[in-house]
Amino acid sequence: MKLRTKITTLMLFLLVAVLPAQSWAGNYAKTQYPIVLVHGLFGFDDILFVDYFYKVPQKLSRNGAVVYIAEVSPSNSTEVRGEQLLNYIDEVLALSGAQKVNLIGHSHGGPTARYAASVAPSKVASVTSVAGVNWGSAVADVLKSGLTEGSVQEGTVGLITDAFANLIELASGSDPRDKPTDSVAALTSLSTSGSIAFNARYPEGMPSAYCRNDGKQLGENGVYYYSWSGGRTYTNALDVVDPFLAITGIAFGETNDGLVSSCSSHLGKVLKDNYKMNHLDEVNQSFGITHWFETNPVDVFIDQANRLKNQGL
Repeated sequence: MKLRTKITTLMLFLLVAVLPAQSWAGNYAKTQYPIVLVHGLFGFDDILFVDYFYKVPQKLSRNGAVVYIAEVSPSNSTEVRGEQLLNYIDEVLALSGAQKVNLIGHSHGGPTARYAASVAPSKVASVTSVAGVNWGSAVADVLKSGLTEGSVQEGTVGLITDAFANLIELASGSDPRDKPTDSVAALTSLSTSGSIAFNARYPEGMPSAYCRNDGKQLGENGVYYYSWSGGRTYTNALDVVDPFLAITGIAFGETNDGLVSSCSSHLGKVLKDNYKMNHLDEVNQSFGITHWFETNPVDVFIDQANRLKNQGL
């Protein structure tokens, strides 16, 4: 073997060894149906070119997926957000020519996606819940317990949080009048009592009881259900948000990511519920500052897209 050939072979070997396998597979995440990402409470599509799902859409696209980011209210009830999502799905189907979509929702985006799949299963191939608030959040319960229904205090808090949500919409280039906000309704939806009531109306994919792992991967409505979540609150000393999530995590007496317990996240096929990730790490925030010794959150999305692809979705 000539020296040049040996050098070329060695270089190729090193390149394959260094680069992730996914970077070689342009179709690794090429699902049959488009992927629609659904943000959680106070979420957005992007602000100043920073995605809520930080770097997730770009890497999904590079690996063959067709990706859309849903436009839903940053703060409202699950049903209202779900109806907004259904309208957005119709736009995606018209634009892409696809018959269905794969929904991936984070936090409040989980039950929002579940609503759309329950109401219009013919338009949804799968629902993937990322730290979805499927059995409520202890943090929402604490906040809700401090507000008397119909009180001046509740109204004041609602006005302040609605204003904050409207600022998020303006910063992301949306008109708040198109996606109205109702933070009190959002809080009710995210509470344990609100979530249990929602589950009774839209039970597809849900386990038989809290913390069970017996939810059906293939729902009776023909939609596939998956879920994953983190189980840490403080994951990186460089992330200024971690101390806040460490404090909110005290509200739970069980494994949680700072805003949602691992048990509450269970839906359909539970892929993993204890990643070394907090609630923002799960979508690669803040700005990709996550646990140094855990799987890159973006790659978890890529692997899920590959799973959907292999399922024929």
